[in-house]
Amino acid sequence: MSEKPTSEEQAVEPESPVLLAWTCHPVKHKPILLTIAVVLFLTLLVALVYHWTESTLFSLAAALVLWGSVSQYFLPVGFKFTERDVTVKYTTHKLVKGWELFRSYYVDKNGVLLSPFVRPSRLENFRGTYVRFSDNQDEVLAIVRAKIEIVEDEV
Repeated sequence: MSEKPTSEEQAVEPESPVLLAWTCHPVKHKPILLTIAVVLFLTLLVALVYHWTESTLFSLAAALVLWGSVSQYFLPVGFKFTERDVTVKYTTHKLVKGWELFRSYYVDKNGVLLSPFVRPSRLENFRGTYVRFSDNQDEVLAIVRAKIEIVEDEV
């Protein structure tokens, strides 16, 4: 007799083949003086909050909010393209989106924005997924072009 798989075993899908995986650490690709300036500016802002409020609690809150806004610059971000999806792994969470969700893309010098919209939209920065290059622009764009077919509008 063969045993039936449990519901947990049925829910697990086989791993999709990895097309490309890399880690991007933006702080390593920027001039050291820029990084020093950012750290000094953030320190100055926290000191000003303390000076104005004389509250350690508000200063700590300001430091946490400021750190949260620039953490992607200082911390590494992992990217993985598989046959089925795009994975972006931050320090605190992981984002996985299927290729079928993306309908267009926009390339700039640092990366590519994968957009769920056919036409440009103001919501792209909130609903899209930004993938940074790390000396692999050609490989990333080749996969993006193969996975996302842009449909030209007929006028």
